Amino acid sequence: MGSGEGKTVCGTGASGYIASCLVKQLLLRGYTVKASVRDPELLDPAVKGTLNVLNSCANSSSIKRVVLTSIIVAVTYNGKRRTPNVVDESWFTDLDYCRGLK
Repeated sequence: MGSGEGKTVCGTGASGYIASCLVKQLLLRGYTVKASVRDPELLDPAVKGTLNVLNSCANSSSIKRVVLTSIIVAVTYNGKRRTPNVVDESWFTDLDYCRGLK
């Protein structure tokens, strides 16, 4: 792989999972990274909200499973019609479908 010495990369969403992994790799390769991150004060309410939903699900005898995703693109690119009432793990983005979009 080429060296990023002296090169600057700009990105958004660096506090997200995918972007944070990318930023780490860029830094390891010598790039200077300038990126936006979410306000850290928003993290605690988001975590508490997610835990509230999960605890409610755990206390319900009718809920058998929970599929949690933090971004809509995790279940968007799969070639399925976008009118479901319920989105579950069968809706995860299909890598082969994405490759065909190129």
